[in-house]
Amino acid sequence: MRLSRRSALLGLTASWSLGRASLALAAPSSGAQDPRLVVILLRGALDGMAAVTPYGDSGLVALRRDLLLPEPGRDGGLLDLGGFFGLHPALAGLHQLYGQGQMLPVHAVAAPYRTRSHFDAQDYLESGASHRLDSGWLNRAVSALPGQSISSRVTRPDGFALALGLDVPLLLRGPASIGSYAPAGSQHPTADLYHAIAQLNAHDPQIGPGLRKGLQARGYSDDIAPTPFSGSERKIDAFTRLASAAGLMLARADGPRVAALELGGWDSHAGQIGALKAPLTRLDEGIDALKTSLGLAWSQSVVVAMTEFGRTARMNGTGGTDHGTGAVTFLAGGAVKGGRIVGTWPGLRPGQLFENRDLAPTTDLRSLIAGVLCTHLKMPRSALRKVFPDAPVEPLSGIVTGQA
Repeated sequence: MRLSRRSALLGLTASWSLGRASLALAAPSSGAQDPRLVVILLRGALDGMAAVTPYGDSGLVALRRDLLLPEPGRDGGLLDLGGFFGLHPALAGLHQLYGQGQMLPVHAVAAPYRTRSHFDAQDYLESGASHRLDSGWLNRAVSALPGQSISSRVTRPDGFALALGLDVPLLLRGPASIGSYAPAGSQHPTADLYHAIAQLNAHDPQIGPGLRKGLQARGYSDDIAPTPFSGSERKIDAFTRLASAAGLMLARADGPRVAALELGGWDSHAGQIGALKAPLTRLDEGIDALKTSLGLAWSQSVVVAMTEFGRTARMNGTGGTDHGTGAVTFLAGGAVKGGRIVGTWPGLRPGQLFENRDLAPTTDLRSLIAGVLCTHLKMPRSALRKVFPDAPVEPLSGIVTGQA
């Protein structure tokens, strides 16, 4: 389907799901110089102190000695961010962007809710409120941009939208019109489901061997674990494919201008050191693919990667961390004023933790988002109460280029 300029102007939205990653798109306007915004939902609660480690804090070792990577300059060590914080080595691409002034970590961030339930927190994160709404803050923000009135979309015949995928996240549901289309093969069963099916049919003399051979042909070993690919046969991660596709569409002069992606796998209750390497690598490679496919449009782009809440400051008994409060949010893009750490560090000494267990939040996630929406997307400040209905929000300044 060819997307017209008018369709883009009238609020194109799309969703494309692949495994545990998904993509949604919206187009508030068009033009080669338009600002682009990509929001990445890190589902499962990323441990901000593992991604951006405060190795300079004297209270860190006592809380999580066995979770700490070597300090910068040592083999397998953190990537230095100025002498106090270090970036996880799996985020080498983000570290390079940091050095170029195009990546900005914001630490000790939290939305106003204090639930430790994944389900509730993800709903609230996407709603932009301390309770679940029927629409998401990003959809409401898109609808508040110039030229996005509901009446203009209803009365004009080409005001419909296109979605690529089986679902659109709550983040982009709301007054902006939404359609959907799922590309063939975009969803695949998990290895656990394949294993259950194989076990159920293992003793059938015909189905059992045939099923196992079929799974082996799809890259699964005898224990139904995916077989690693090497060289030119290496499979490209689903999130990387989605990020690349998003960049190509956003780069078009008549393409969408807002994208939302989801990346799961951040819940690290046990074996956190090993568990986080893969999702951190996927995030890093995905943002690099997004940058590459955006091309020149990267200079007008802001990427916001955020999670529903942080994790406990103390390591638990299984080498992991539990649900917490203060987290880290990443901003990346050519329109980001990066190369530094933003946010007030609350400290990790006794008496400085939130409820004696979590990193204490010092930056309101809504203020961070408001700063991007008003300064980068030029959303009117008068629309902030509609986007974040709980209470007045003051946009955080100095994080992206432009003027609110």
